[in-house]
Amino acid sequence: MEDISQLVWGMVFGVFGIAFFVYGKKQQAIVPFIAGVLLCVFPYFISNVYLLVITGCALVALPYFVRI
Repeated sequence: MEDISQLVWGMVFGVFGIAFFVYGKKQQAIVPFIAGVLLCVFPYFISNVYLLVITGCALVALPYFVRI
């Protein structure tokens, strides 16, 4: 059951990552671009579901709080 949760959460954060990546690239904004790349990559390295969700939510919120 935990494997399915990891897969679903990884897909959810991957969709957010693709959206941030495309937005950051078109707007030439570095924070959404980097957040998008990290959101697409980090689920491969985190095996704990709770840590995956916490890290993913932090990365999704990052572009809203950090403006460069």
